[in-house]
Amino acid sequence: MGQFYETIPESLIKWVLAQKVFWVATAPLSPEGHVNVSPKGGPYFGILDSKTFWYLDLSGSGNETISHLYEKDNGRITVMFNAFEGPPRIVRLWGHGTVLENGTDAFDTFVKKHDVKLLPGARSIILVHVHQVGSSCGFSVPYFEFKDWRTTLNEFFARKADRYDQGEPKEGIEKYWALKNSESVDGLPGLDVARKTAKEDGIVPLTKMVGAAALQERQRKRKQLSFGVLHLVLVAILASLATIRLQPVLVELVQTLQGEIQH
Repeated sequence: MGQFYETIPESLIKWVLAQKVFWVATAPLSPEGHVNVSPKGGPYFGILDSKTFWYLDLSGSGNETISHLYEKDNGRITVMFNAFEGPPRIVRLWGHGTVLENGTDAFDTFVKKHDVKLLPGARSIILVHVHQVGSSCGFSVPYFEFKDWRTTLNEFFARKADRYDQGEPKEGIEKYWALKNSESVDGLPGLDVARKTAKEDGIVPLTKMVGAAALQERQRKRKQLSFGVLHLVLVAILASLATIRLQPVLVELVQTLQGEIQH
């Protein structure tokens, strides 16, 4: 039987913190955009209080969560845990997310205040401001036995960091972000630092969608952009014409006002 709460109940906190994996779901505002679900593994998350969940966001080829949280009037996010051992259980945290990018004062302050162990590939910390919690049975979730953590991702970015420190010519992590984390699959802006690096270094973000459907979507967006630019140009032209036609009237009005002031 499902139960719902406005905050994370004390009875669930210990269970949540003991889990080995969770899933993060976000979506763009556009009905034509793509819903995203990301698996997160490793002991890189926590609960600050009954309304605030956080996790360390590690670098990867995608950045859908960040893009959706950055989108104006969006920020919706759901975090889901489920039991693979012991009594069956599913817990969902619904809320709005905040991105603390690596290299910002907000990121550094959070890391220091909460003693977060940083990893070479950490690109941000995601805060989830929870406004609803749901707990349900999970009777159909199978049993799985935890074997060990995968270390591949951490080792990959550790090697990048080591080569960078030694001054060897290489593609640094900022360039990796610029190539793969500048945009979402729907073209929404991604990491701020990635977009900045892409602009400064002339890096073209990776095209992530393929096939006819993706081509049609890109063409539709280009048409929208072209229409927007054309609209601005027409407005500027009309405004200029209106100013030219009204100029004699405005001059006469100013002269009349000056005359009244002198009298």
